[in-house]
Amino acid sequence: MTPGSSAADAVRSAVSAVSDPELRRPIGDLDMVRDISVDDGVAHVAIVLTIVGCPAAQRIESDVRAAAASVSGVDEVAVEVGVMTPTERKALTEKLRDGRAPRQMPFGPDSLTRVILVSSGKGGVGKSTVTANLAVALAQQSLAVGLVDADVHGFSIPGLLGIPAGTQPTRIDDLMLPPVAHGVKTISIGMFLRDGEAVVAWRGPMLHRTVQQFLTDVFFGDLDVLLIDMPPGTGDIAISIGQILPHAEVLVVTTPQAAAADVAIRSGLVARQTGQRVIGVVENMGPLTLPDGTVVDLFGSGGGAAVAEALSETEEVPLLASIPLSPGLRAGGDAGAPIVLTDPTDAAASAVSDLARSLSRRGRGLSGRPLPMTLG
Repeated sequence: MTPGSSAADAVRSAVSAVSDPELRRPIGDLDMVRDISVDDGVAHVAIVLTIVGCPAAQRIESDVRAAAASVSGVDEVAVEVGVMTPTERKALTEKLRDGRAPRQMPFGPDSLTRVILVSSGKGGVGKSTVTANLAVALAQQSLAVGLVDADVHGFSIPGLLGIPAGTQPTRIDDLMLPPVAHGVKTISIGMFLRDGEAVVAWRGPMLHRTVQQFLTDVFFGDLDVLLIDMPPGTGDIAISIGQILPHAEVLVVTTPQAAAADVAIRSGLVARQTGQRVIGVVENMGPLTLPDGTVVDLFGSGGGAAVAEALSETEEVPLLASIPLSPGLRAGGDAGAPIVLTDPTDAAASAVSDLARSLSRRGRGLSGRPLPMTLG
């Protein structure tokens, strides 16, 4: 083997290990590496991207350049960037589907991905804020996490996670790659609205189709857990997801006050009618303990326990968390900075992190088999 070919092999190995930031796989495995040669200390590296205008282009090129430069004997790197042909893109999408037919839902009963719906009986209980922080807290435990914002009329997940306005999924033929925020792969109808459009005025059939496309056409890859932020109440989307994902688990979010608790019970009962299992209740905006020890129960107390008790008539449903009222939690949502990251010592952040650990320990599907997210 000549010195040049040996150096080229080393460069190819280093470059092939570079990860595509959207697909989260090495570009060598994705067949994106082309000709590589090394002459007089100059590495010539050719790669191809999935599409023209790939949003990750600059990062991939920079990472490829750094990987090639790290090889001993390479003093300079020249990177040539091209684009896959339609045939190559088709081969890539088939590889990503791993034998699954196009538009086939990958989160069926036999999937190793745990699907958890976060629901509430009424709006204004902080369900989406809880969902966004829970997703990030699970990702902090080195879990692969996806998040679907199914609250089509009141979508807020992109803002809560700090995803910039105008961010759209990258499309590779009929596959969509969801943006990643804080380690969470996220999709929302808010990513598809035209400039100046802020309202989704859709009814049942269109809503059903949208949710179905989120679950079939978005490439999440291998996930440990998929969270779905449900719209409040028991309307069209709740019924559609009940039909598409009858094996999903459900977390019911309520506030301590009786008015919220009463309707939260209904959302849990409707989920059961589709075969879904209610795995727990989360009480948000619970009593807040001030620095002097004074407890402020602005929204009352006991609502979460009441919902758990009411839903336990046929199967035990625990109160998994009581998240105290927190100005920091609200401010983090407004700023797109989840409090579990920015202030993990905040009482609300601690409660959400404890909830994430509790769900991980309970990580068994309805079949009873252990799932990848189960931790010790």
